[in-house]
Amino acid sequence: MSADRLGSGSGATILVVDDTPESLRFLTTTLERAGMTVLIAIDGLAALELLEHVTPDLVLMDGVMPGLDGFKTTRRIKADSRFRHVPVIFMTGLTETEHVVQGLEAGGVDYVHKPIVVDELLARVSVHLANARNAQGSQLALDTAGRPSFAVDADGAIGWLTPVASATIERLYPGWTLSDVRLPEQLAVAVQRLQGSDVPDGAHVALEIGDSLVECTLLRHSSAGQWLFRLTERREGDAERLLAERHGLTSREAEVLIWISRGKQNREISEILHISPRTVNKHLEQIFEKMGVENRASATAIAVGTLCE
Repeated sequence: MSADRLGSGSGATILVVDDTPESLRFLTTTLERAGMTVLIAIDGLAALELLEHVTPDLVLMDGVMPGLDGFKTTRRIKADSRFRHVPVIFMTGLTETEHVVQGLEAGGVDYVHKPIVVDELLARVSVHLANARNAQGSQLALDTAGRPSFAVDADGAIGWLTPVASATIERLYPGWTLSDVRLPEQLAVAVQRLQGSDVPDGAHVALEIGDSLVECTLLRHSSAGQWLFRLTERREGDAERLLAERHGLTSREAEVLIWISRGKQNREISEILHISPRTVNKHLEQIFEKMGVENRASATAIAVGTLCE
């Protein structure tokens, strides 16, 4: 199979884990001819060490190796949330159904029997690379749309996190890393509350973490046995900054608009912001003009719409 036919595999980085020199030479030549970069590990421990320095796009894993075999190595790889998105294809001469099941249960996505047929191997690599990239693309799209998200299973183990969700949790909980199997305890307890059978989609729990208010919202319970959540961090002043930026308001005008949107009257706002009711009214006049509206109700509707986006 040519590199052109391989398509989505071209340019990918493949980790080959095999203790047989002949297999390593064959696989390296085959994959490099298809336009891929090949990394080599001769046993499970070497593979785990290499993963601390680089994350491949796909792993080709020999099932039977001395020491830490391919099945145990894959379980350890998949227990690390940094690498759960990396597809693992097993290669082995074992042909019994129980061995295939063992590979899949360990976290493999496919199984290639030795002796390896080149076209079959490249086709499977291409398909699983494309699937993995599509999954990652979906996660990045969630971040880009302002919806950092994550998924956990029934036991609370992390299935995946979008990059922004992971970075947010690491910042909010110093000491927690992407390699941890579970969420930080405070967040894990909140998530568990949202995994009840009678909890509707859209339900959320708010947590105060430092100077941030973090909302964890249940998106849905998937047929694959995962609960999907959105993570939203709100810090003091975020709403005012958003309104000011979106509608060309000063910071004080944005503060007035926030309280207007919360149903407060001019006198109440003057007491909250320590300004006179007359000044509040002047700010309102400027707000109406800049937003192109005539009254409080219209300004409130636009403000609420902006903050709910």
